[in-house]
Amino acid sequence: MKVKGENERVGIIGGTSLFDTRLVGESCSEEEIKTEYGDVYMVVCSKFVFLPRHGRYRNIPPHRINHRANLMAFKLLGVDRIIGVTSVGSLREEIKPGSLLVPHDYISLCSIPTYFDEELVHITPGLDEGLRIELIEAAKELDIPVIENGIYFQSAGPRLETKAEIRFIRDYADVVGMSMGAEATLAKELGLRYANLSSVDNYAHGIIAGEELRYEAIVEAALKTQDNVERVLLRVVEG
Repeated sequence: MKVKGENERVGIIGGTSLFDTRLVGESCSEEEIKTEYGDVYMVVCSKFVFLPRHGRYRNIPPHRINHRANLMAFKLLGVDRIIGVTSVGSLREEIKPGSLLVPHDYISLCSIPTYFDEELVHITPGLDEGLRIELIEAAKELDIPVIENGIYFQSAGPRLETKAEIRFIRDYADVVGMSMGAEATLAKELGLRYANLSSVDNYAHGIIAGEELRYEAIVEAALKTQDNVERVLLRVVEG
């Protein structure tokens, strides 16, 4: 098994469900990384660096996440392979809650932060295909079912989407979430490789007639897929 060197560590951005997992062991250290965009709490380990998207105390709502500071912190640490783990809602009945999906593209019609506030720069957004394949192959090696393609639609949090919005976007995307587009775009601006592992934790609002959508239920569902997410990440980290 290949052992990664200091500059080959994998960066992982995860939500609240990944905080207390076997990914983070005793050999890891907590660090506060200072960037020009703000300070970032990270858990630094020998083979990966974990950044809890909602902060050390799990209290940063989606619309307050400092994505620019988060991605810059990886850049400053010399980590150039980033896996974003996100909880998403399914826009299609055949993509069932409990599934893992590796998006191949994304849509975001809301405002996405940029590092180029004072420069005329237009990057071409995209996800890193090599890292996407690593995630897909890791899941297959572990006999974990994985959906190999899908379009992620980033909405503007913190609220969930209306039924009318879901009817509109389901013709163009497969899953909906609140953070991947921002992370992927900023990573590309910094020259970092970024791919996403989406945990499908619910059907989006109105996809299943009569089904009530509650945030608490989404969090509970995420815990059920946590083991598979951890196993895939560990396989990629170990190489």
